[in-house]
Amino acid sequence: MSERARTAPAGLTRRGGALRLGVARDTAAVRHLVTFLVVTVATVLVTRFLLAASGYPQVGGGDLHVAHVLWGGLGMALAVVVLLSFVGPALRSLGAVLGGVGFGLFVDEIGKFVTADNDYFYEPTAALIYATVVVLVLVVEALHGRRRHHPAEYLAVATDRAVAGVAGGFTDDARAEARALVELGLGEPAADEVAALVEAVPRDDVDVPDPVRALVRRAASWFAAALQRRWAAVVVVVLVLGTALGSLAAGLRALGGGIDVPRWVGVGIVVGAAATVACVVAGVVVARGGRAEDRRAGAVWVRRGVLVSLLLTQLLVFRALQWVGVAGLTVDLLVLAALGAGLGGDDERRGTGSRSAHDERSRRPLR
Repeated sequence: MSERARTAPAGLTRRGGALRLGVARDTAAVRHLVTFLVVTVATVLVTRFLLAASGYPQVGGGDLHVAHVLWGGLGMALAVVVLLSFVGPALRSLGAVLGGVGFGLFVDEIGKFVTADNDYFYEPTAALIYATVVVLVLVVEALHGRRRHHPAEYLAVATDRAVAGVAGGFTDDARAEARALVELGLGEPAADEVAALVEAVPRDDVDVPDPVRALVRRAASWFAAALQRRWAAVVVVVLVLGTALGSLAAGLRALGGGIDVPRWVGVGIVVGAAATVACVVAGVVVARGGRAEDRRAGAVWVRRGVLVSLLLTQLLVFRALQWVGVAGLTVDLLVLAALGAGLGGDDERRGTGSRSAHDERSRRPLR
């Protein structure tokens, strides 16, 4: 046993390796990472549109060509500078946006780096970009979707929020969020001290502008409210089934030779679309029970179908139809966001839950 382990309080020795190293996850991490990924995809689509509209101009002239991958590197470098220069959460949304723009410009030129002739128009480029984003989504899920937060992580996030408050003060809403986070960490070492810090931060009516967070909250509230209406379930089912049937048609065309792609692409599209349809049908059948629990279970089944579409079907649709697949991707992402809001929202909002939620977590074994 190390000297640090022998001298650490009992509460620390029971924690996992990451926490012992001081690696605590931010409850707002999913929002920042989703912002990064959404801006990445939007940057790729806007770049492709602008280049096509302008006739693919060459920046530089002569023997020089300033490829936009260089601007992407600059954007990512600026994001790193922002994130490493300031303490507290104030500029993380800006860092996520800058990083997303930079990475989008970078990954848009992937065709040049996987072909011997530097072919920007390499046909599988759309699928490669999509696969890259899917891998990043799976990484986010592995980091933040599988393991519930340890109470010490809530304390760490509350302290992080207080850092900004020490410099500029707390608005009433910001203090309330920090208090809720502290409440979820009660019983941990230093919980009382963190609570005292949150209360000691001076009050301020001016909050740091965060358009991304405001947009996410407004959209989540709108989706959650919309899903309370009867027609919303019908719209969601129609959109998901419509997208799945469109993908199924593309898969059948590929199998019939109407689209010049390997046969396994068509098979994968058909299997993925069929799985999505099966999940939606299961969701509709389960939700017919009429109880709130039945409706929630039905929504979970529909969400599974959307995830199959995003992680498998749309990837292969992009391989077969390239950028035509953007329509199906957009529908799937909107439905997934709506279902996420309806099923309970993101972990940042769950982190402002009641003490009873904390007690329930405390009684469960931590992984």
